Amino acid sequence: MGCGKAPVYPSQDPFGISTLLETLEAARDKMLPQLAERRIAFLSRQHDRYVSTFRMCQAGRENLFTADPKNVQAMLATQFKDFGLGDTRRNVAGPVFTTDGEDWSRSRSLLRPQFTRDQMSNLDREERHVQNAMRAIPMLSDGWSSEVDIQSILFRLTLDSATEFLFGKSCESQIAATKQEAGQASDDTFLYGFDRCMWYLAERLRFERLYWIIHNQEFRKCIDTVHGFVDKYVHSALLQAQQQEEKAQGNEKVTSQYIFLQALTGTTRDPVRLRDESLNVLLAGRDTTASLLSWTILLLARHPHIFARLRCDIIKKFGTYDQPSTMDFAALKSCQYLQHFLNETLRLYPVVPFNRRCATNDTTLPRGGGNDGTSPIYIRKGRTVMYSTYVLHRRKDIWGEDAEVFNPDRWAGRKVTWEYIPFNGGPRTCIGQQFALMRASYVLVRLLQRFDKIEDVHSDREIRYGVSLTSCPADPVTVRLHQAKMEL
Repeated sequence: MGCGKAPVYPSQDPFGISTLLETLEAARDKMLPQLAERRIAFLSRQHDRYVSTFRMCQAGRENLFTADPKNVQAMLATQFKDFGLGDTRRNVAGPVFTTDGEDWSRSRSLLRPQFTRDQMSNLDREERHVQNAMRAIPMLSDGWSSEVDIQSILFRLTLDSATEFLFGKSCESQIAATKQEAGQASDDTFLYGFDRCMWYLAERLRFERLYWIIHNQEFRKCIDTVHGFVDKYVHSALLQAQQQEEKAQGNEKVTSQYIFLQALTGTTRDPVRLRDESLNVLLAGRDTTASLLSWTILLLARHPHIFARLRCDIIKKFGTYDQPSTMDFAALKSCQYLQHFLNETLRLYPVVPFNRRCATNDTTLPRGGGNDGTSPIYIRKGRTVMYSTYVLHRRKDIWGEDAEVFNPDRWAGRKVTWEYIPFNGGPRTCIGQQFALMRASYVLVRLLQRFDKIEDVHSDREIRYGVSLTSCPADPVTVRLHQAKMEL
């Protein structure tokens, strides 16, 4: 088949325990994405060429790692049927983001109606959650806010929005947190449990076939907490489905608003299946958008000239905070510098910095083998191929010598293909891509309408990465915000 071998990243032992320890140390130091870059730099020096694809043994399993756009395109599109999610991901994470084949097609067809233009253009619901978030920012008499971890506010905002959008009823975590800060009782165990579950799932993936080691009492307790939270929505949806049937039989008018979980009850009444599908969507709807927004605020706080330019564009197009003009999906999408800013954020700080696929049969990948790395590579059935969006988005041979510089202007007139995959690609491209960008755009517009200055309280601190199944700033995004003067 004309294949060549890919370089091997060395391990100090035949079972890849040293590479596992190296990975765990980088994860503990919140520097996991940089470890992938260091491994590529090491092999590139060793082979006197840029090595973007290599073999590596970790915890008893040899995997392939790639940051080559041709290989990514093959796995996600041109050879889509040759690659699936694999047993490791299913064993590690159960049903969360692990459906393949017909189950995946069924889930996708159920979710698609959520993302019609009419659904996405309904911003009234989003505005209510934005207002709750604004109230969570404590303001002082001099017009500045006190120091506030805006990342936690953004994660609550997207959770509230996602639960209302998907379940028809918000969990109102922002209001609960505000009450707690005021000394009133509040239960935020779900948020803690959800985040810890994501950490445990990522840790189990790092242990490869030894994933079963990571299964302690805290993990089980967090799973129960998360399941209990979603089960309440499932129980309510099942009850509502039964009532809708009774109304339909009595020729009564039934509600026409599309709600994901209610639509799902038309396909299955299995509460476990309903819960698992809901968790898939909740993770996608809450963590990804909140992570993107957290990165955007951190970058705006560290690049005041970009903040000033973006705010100027926003005020010109959408008006001031107290006198906003009409905003909808089309208007947000046409705000060019805002979209360039989001593109550049997703390039340097992709929400999913690592992903993986598993060969469903003996196959090949187009590049990475041989002395010069241009020969195809043989992939036997069952072999895992990991790919890094983070590394791909920072390749200087693709993006230029300034690849690591944050510069939204690089997107003016730029067209990209497989070198830019923040939402994956091919048949499994994120179905909520435009919706996520619309929500992030709307929140940013409202924040920059209200505040005309932003300060990073820890501007000298190195940026670290909180990588679980998604990636957000590892340290709190602690900022001070200055409120713009209200128009008379």
